[in-house]
Amino acid sequence: MEQTKYRGGIIIDYTRCNGCGKCCEVCPTDIFNINSESYQLTVAYPEECWYCGACIYDCPIDGAIRMELPLACL
Repeated sequence: MEQTKYRGGIIIDYTRCNGCGKCCEVCPTDIFNINSESYQLTVAYPEECWYCGACIYDCPIDGAIRMELPLACL
């Protein structure tokens, strides 16, 4: 059985992200990981995202995080 590719999700602009970790604190599903040495943010569990937008709303840097909704949400 062929697995379908996951579509949509959280996109991080690494040129803007300062690694403050605010998104990690506010995410209700805990999908983010942040490297404690480099402070680089990763979306560890994109399939668990609720698309609530809490990470975007609480991010202190405008445009550092954006969201693409999967077709199922439209």
